[in-house]
Amino acid sequence: MSDQREAIRSNAKYLRNVRPIDPDEICEYVEGTPHPAVVRQHLREDAVDLGLLEREDGTFVPVEDDPVPPRRGPIERFPARYESRVEDFLVDRYGVNWHEGPTGELLRSTVRRFKASYLDGRRVEYDDDVAAGYAIYHLPAYYAAVQYALDDLADRVLLDRTLRVLDVGAGVGGPALGLVDYLPGDALVEYHAIEPSAAADVLDELLEETGRNVHATVHRTTAEAFDSDAVADDDFTPAHPDDGFDLVLACNVLSELEDPRAVAESYLELLAPDGTFLAMAPADKNTSIQLRELERELEGRPIDVALDDPDELTDRQRGRAGRVTVYGPTVRLWSGKTPSDRGWSFDVRPDLSVPSFQRNLDEATPPNDPNHDPGEFVNVDVQFSYSLLRLDGRRRIDLDPDTSEWARMADMERHVTNRIDLVAAKLSRSLSGGDDRGDGRSGRSNPLFKISDGSESIDHYAVCTTETSLNRPLLEADYGDVLAFEQILALWNDDEEAYNLVVDEETIVDPIG
Repeated sequence: MSDQREAIRSNAKYLRNVRPIDPDEICEYVEGTPHPAVVRQHLREDAVDLGLLEREDGTFVPVEDDPVPPRRGPIERFPARYESRVEDFLVDRYGVNWHEGPTGELLRSTVRRFKASYLDGRRVEYDDDVAAGYAIYHLPAYYAAVQYALDDLADRVLLDRTLRVLDVGAGVGGPALGLVDYLPGDALVEYHAIEPSAAADVLDELLEETGRNVHATVHRTTAEAFDSDAVADDDFTPAHPDDGFDLVLACNVLSELEDPRAVAESYLELLAPDGTFLAMAPADKNTSIQLRELERELEGRPIDVALDDPDELTDRQRGRAGRVTVYGPTVRLWSGKTPSDRGWSFDVRPDLSVPSFQRNLDEATPPNDPNHDPGEFVNVDVQFSYSLLRLDGRRRIDLDPDTSEWARMADMERHVTNRIDLVAAKLSRSLSGGDDRGDGRSGRSNPLFKISDGSESIDHYAVCTTETSLNRPLLEADYGDVLAFEQILALWNDDEEAYNLVVDEETIVDPIG
């Protein structure tokens, strides 16, 4: 490090707790009196290491210590600034009328091709056109999904305003943009993306919209070939290179890898002691079940970590620390028990408004196209599976129920036809066609929900046959919420080869915080 740069850092460290750091002031204290623009550039490059936010007036201030609060309410649309950037990208690559004529046909056939490949379980080769098609078709929903998953961390005050993030298989940037927009404006992010394909070109364009306090680097390599030592060789100095990443994202990529377990294990070893590994997958049966199987394979794996303050943990958390622990949304309510059912579980959130680029591509489809149904190229469904893994032993809901008071799903066979008391997480929206609006009003069909206590080997479902004020919390609960059921009726469903737990006028349901 040059003497000039070290002098700038020393002055910044002194002033950071006194007053806003002004490059115009610091240049006067540095030998050679460098231009303020030079000072500002050095401060930007060292901002993460120094914990400094750059303000709109060009001065720098320390990042606040307050954790990130959860963001309540639905995500209604893909932001206009990103929408415009995608449109500009498409215009630059394909021309003003990108959605019409030969280029429109190219993009529509590309989207059809990668959708068919995905449904057939074939790998997709990411060339320039596929990257553009992914930006059109998948970007908005991925942007929204990651924010709902982050709520699980913010709810428990586990998301800091200063974050080191590693995004494995970053694609065209949906999770990256969602993360940045989830954080408050006074957050500081050191963001590393791993993306070898042409999708990185789209990602680079969109990252330019993320603001001055997102320090981003795109590593154009595969997840398997990435060298974590390269992180320290970038244009800025990592804050604590030995402490690992606060958040590792692996969104919609694990199902495309030859050995997802080996890759996931290698990136879990890059986590900070109190960091989180967030894996996401589409909600379809194959990838969702594959994600849950991977979660179970990774659970309990030892990872060498040194906790900053283990005294802050409970005895149960300390007993799990240093091993991969499932934080959520699935649960492990019974000590020593893990589920072995098929594990198909996914969340569903409100649809987004249709982005202009999806509408344009869809509406420009020639009317004589026999394969086109209106809305074919619109994808605003927010449906996703996810898993949050940690190394400090923490779980979103950490209970220690007593078998003398509560039934275990592992023992459900001996409870059939009896009314029992049960503690379980709600792990679906309504699966029956009945409404699950969260407003306490059921639809015409009996609402049916997947539930789990983490001990089951067979699928369990709660079916609400009679809604009352005392069992309404089942309908109102969010995905992943844990509920206590009193006087629920246990039945076996031969057709589905699953247990149905009947919620009726005799059943009381209470949320467990």
